[in-house]
Amino acid sequence: MLLWNIVIFLGINLMYLISPGTAFAWTFDQIALHSLPAVFIRKPWGLISYMFTHVEFFHVLFNLINLYWFGNLFRDFLGNKRVLPLYLMGGIAGGLLYLLSYMLIFPGLESTMIGASASVMCMLVACATLMPNYEIGLLFLGNVKLKWLALGLIVLGVISIPRGNVGGIIAHMGGSLFGFFYIRSLQSGTDLCKPLIWLFDAETRRERKRTQTRSKPKKSPLKVVKKPDDNNQLRLDQLLDKINEKGYNSLSAEEKAWLDKVSKEN
Repeated sequence: MLLWNIVIFLGINLMYLISPGTAFAWTFDQIALHSLPAVFIRKPWGLISYMFTHVEFFHVLFNLINLYWFGNLFRDFLGNKRVLPLYLMGGIAGGLLYLLSYMLIFPGLESTMIGASASVMCMLVACATLMPNYEIGLLFLGNVKLKWLALGLIVLGVISIPRGNVGGIIAHMGGSLFGFFYIRSLQSGTDLCKPLIWLFDAETRRERKRTQTRSKPKKSPLKVVKKPDDNNQLRLDQLLDKINEKGYNSLSAEEKAWLDKVSKEN
């Protein structure tokens, strides 16, 4: 994600330096998200490409710094597999709310949107919903709990709507809402990003295929007794898989203690 944002930022600005007229304008028009339904239908890929596109330096710098911070925090607690899917789903949610708001509030008004802000807000709010009392250090403010940081940014966005950038702020709200409901649904046992996790993670696809093709073994009259070492290795593999998918903090206290004991013995 970071790499693609940087590559597209450098590419589009290099194009602006070489050909600030036709080539830059055409490229921007292709990768931005358009508010007019007639234009969006012709360029639906804008719902994806807009969230990787920046033109202004401080816009991309602010978004990527926050994406790095909160993306890594999210990865530590819920594993790496969900980071890119959540980024995409948050951006899509923000883009769809942007389109809907222009259709209902500003029908016929043409506007374009670019930037990863909706995805970044989705990641931030997801972290704040998952661990609301987690503290981070902010310049001039000191330690601030994630729940207050997320709430403060949402309130600032809402009260600044009358002063412009209505579409961008609405997209922020869409990403924030998805981040909140994603964690709530995950806590209740439903992973809204599961289709994208399956799409992007080859190991997940292989595991699902093995589960689907695995047949029930026939019962044998002979009782097979596994060696203790085999059982330990099996459990160790299961815990390592769980850590890789959901993070170390997903382990129970008993699982952490058992893993610590095994690591000392080896």
